[in-house]
Amino acid sequence: MNKMRELARLTLNSAPLSARGEKTTHLLIVLPAGSGWHGAPEQGAAEAALRRRGKKTEELAKQALTLELSGGCVSVWLRLDEKKPVFAWHSALRQAIKPLLDEQPKDIEIACFGDEDFCQRAARAAAYVAWLNGTPMPVWKRGKPPQALKHLVLHGVAGLDLERERALAEGNSLCRELTLLPPNLLTPSSYRERIRALAAKAGWEIEEYDIKRLKKLKAGAFLAVARGSGHADAAIVRLSYQGGKGKATALVGKGICFDTGGHNLKPARYMNNMHDDMNGSAVVLGILLAATRLKLPVKLDVWLAIAQNHLSPEAYTQNEVVAALNGTTIEIVHTDAEGRMVLVDTLALAAKEKPAMIIDFATLTGSMAVALGERMSGVISNRDDLAARAVATGLACGERVVAFPMPEDYDEALDSSVADVKQCTLDGEADHLLAALFLKRFVGDTPWLHVDLSASRCKGGLGAAGTDINGFGVGLGLGLLET
Repeated sequence: MNKMRELARLTLNSAPLSARGEKTTHLLIVLPAGSGWHGAPEQGAAEAALRRRGKKTEELAKQALTLELSGGCVSVWLRLDEKKPVFAWHSALRQAIKPLLDEQPKDIEIACFGDEDFCQRAARAAAYVAWLNGTPMPVWKRGKPPQALKHLVLHGVAGLDLERERALAEGNSLCRELTLLPPNLLTPSSYRERIRALAAKAGWEIEEYDIKRLKKLKAGAFLAVARGSGHADAAIVRLSYQGGKGKATALVGKGICFDTGGHNLKPARYMNNMHDDMNGSAVVLGILLAATRLKLPVKLDVWLAIAQNHLSPEAYTQNEVVAALNGTTIEIVHTDAEGRMVLVDTLALAAKEKPAMIIDFATLTGSMAVALGERMSGVISNRDDLAARAVATGLACGERVVAFPMPEDYDEALDSSVADVKQCTLDGEADHLLAALFLKRFVGDTPWLHVDLSASRCKGGLGAAGTDINGFGVGLGLGLLET
């Protein structure tokens, strides 16, 4: 896993596909919405198959057609509606390419037909989807491992630069691989080792704030959570990418490698998959990798809050009062609200460096999942224009987000009679808003965007990704850096 997986090699064929080659075994044909075939080869076979099913050619925009051609070639025919958003394109392409990838081919050919603008857009989207789903995620079953896609051929789009799509697929794949690792294989200690290896390979500067150093800094909020683990391996890890001049953008990721809930123990149903709770940190690493691959002209400071929330005699308890790194005293109300505890000290460290902007990514609240389900994530910001930018960027990249407000009067719920602020409430009402109001106290006046990753796991896949863990946030974060 320390060795990053290579994506399929790409070949661009300058000429549109006019006839199938003898070696073509797996073929995706992409057409614009409507009834025209735009010179696609073997359209007669597709028309006959549609007639047999009692369907019209334009219905390929609703459901792709899988058709075996002469010589044993498996083909999939799909129409993409140019009026539909990127998310719809990604979803349609993921579903269309699945029958091809299910056969674990070494090669897939993709041919797009229509005008030049459509073909280029469709080729970009199709290549990204193919790279994302042609890279098998880790499994620990005995037997032969899944075959990775080795070669991707695009017809009729010579000279098309797909470095962004490749970099984004690499970043998303890294995020998913890390998140899928079981908790015995990804502890804070082993996670930090992996990050060191990634940093060495990518050329990132690295700095680790271990338990001893955090005690000197009086990072009491982070340390309260870390106390529950007997390994003393929790840390805040800082990575730096010096791609530009001026102030850096700070990316902050929640990295709870396993969340039991602590003394407020989760029931089994809700503790299942809590190794996913480090997904925010994996998203941030994916963004950093993609930005590095693209040599984006920006400065990035990445802060990863890496710990576990365990149940032990040393674990923090309800009604404790702890002091955060910036001196704010916090009344503990619920030990399962550990994410905001490790994040506040990490945000305070990031804010001390006076970045141009802070963006944090975290699987933070069940309340956001209740509000949105698992197909969209929520964003909250102390700048309305930044929240609006996030929504627009999400639409443009196929990772949909909804902006929520932070009404000041909601802050009253966090009033404490014994400390500066309550960590949360026991009511659970609007906890996604209260969590954001709590985090806001630790960023000062720095422009700040909070991304609550309710869509990090979606059964059956989401958008471009066909795995339950889908890497949501990597595309959003990269898009925000580019704009």
